[in-house]
Amino acid sequence: MESAIKRNLVIREAEIKDAEALARLRVKTDGETEYMDREEREGYLSPKDFEALIIKDRKELTNLCLVVCDKGKVVGYCRCEGNELRRLSHQVTFGIAILKEYWGYGIGRKMLEMIIAWSQKQEIHKINLSVLASNKRAIRLYEAYGFQIEGCLKNDKRLSDGEFHDTVLMARFLNK
Repeated sequence: MESAIKRNLVIREAEIKDAEALARLRVKTDGETEYMDREEREGYLSPKDFEALIIKDRKELTNLCLVVCDKGKVVGYCRCEGNELRRLSHQVTFGIAILKEYWGYGIGRKMLEMIIAWSQKQEIHKINLSVLASNKRAIRLYEAYGFQIEGCLKNDKRLSDGEFHDTVLMARFLNK
């Protein structure tokens, strides 16, 4: 699964060789914005941890990890994770992280399109995500691709301003 965006950006499935870059990228993207669940260095995943995730994602039919590269440098990723429980096996949850300097190039949009196409091929029924309520740009993108708001977790996260912020739960239904 590969796609070119703009001139030098390529989205492809993550490979073991990406593990070290993914570990660094996750720390950096967590520190660049408060839209992520973690602060910088929280919930640290080492390169070995990412290797294990990549191996698992390549084995599981309902898991997928994509990376976006600029001239070979990993600048973003997204990960879909299914559920092994039979009653929840029809759905996946996903998240996207892109270096701030690469925002606005349509990378998130293209990864979302790839996730939807992959989910349809895998006969996934429901794609879930959570997004900070203040991330209006992301919410508009998700809504443009058929995601609907299913609920809101009030006062879900306390950000650096010391205030509590809501998290919006969204989903898109496929293969009905």
